[in-house]
Amino acid sequence: MDWSDEGIVLHVRPHGESSAILELLTRDHGRHMGLVRGGGSKRMRGVLQPGNTLSVTWRARLQEHLGNYTAEPVAQRVATVLADRQALAGLTSSAALASAVLPEREAHPRVYDGLTILLDALDTPETWPAILVRWELGLLEDLGFGLDLSACALTGETENLAYVSPRSGRAVTAEAAGTYKERLLPLPPFLTGGGQASAEDVQDGLRLTGFFLEKRVFAPSDKQLPVPRIGLAEALAATEGR
Repeated sequence: MDWSDEGIVLHVRPHGESSAILELLTRDHGRHMGLVRGGGSKRMRGVLQPGNTLSVTWRARLQEHLGNYTAEPVAQRVATVLADRQALAGLTSSAALASAVLPEREAHPRVYDGLTILLDALDTPETWPAILVRWELGLLEDLGFGLDLSACALTGETENLAYVSPRSGRAVTAEAAGTYKERLLPLPPFLTGGGQASAEDVQDGLRLTGFFLEKRVFAPSDKQLPVPRIGLAEALAATEGR
């Protein structure tokens, strides 16, 4: 059994004296793990970093085995984010989230493509936080829990959408929300085509996606959002406030 693909490093852990178990998000083979012999070497430690894209070949005697990876770097992104607390938080949050929610060995090419776009944008601080929120919305949709932000759940209107129902995940206009708006989640304009996202818009977007990730993905399994995702909004807010 063998295949070749490109994959984004999600997680690495040591195995034995010199090897490592590598968890990748590959485009055509999904979230997939394998053993990298020599993965603990000085050269490979720099390659096997979360957020890096690798060209890999996986081999095993049987499909259900852990198997072995051979890996070569395609895009090494860690050096560009180490000095940027925000970007590093975005990278670790997205990698941890993909690792936590995607089924093993099930292809999600749209999630992979979106994560690649996000990681490639981490050196543009004015755009990547909004891309991350959109990626999380796409992740929810790919898992079968997508939100309906196309029209008001009460009136059918497609303009002036301002809130999201925490029950249905559907958009609501400001007028239709009325006195119930305190019970609804703010819908930032950039998610419905309303231009650039402000820092406040990004925070509203993270609260929106975080709420539905917790409610629809993690809570049914009695789990919580990954720690890096919980800390992401705080990291963004702290940096904005400097």
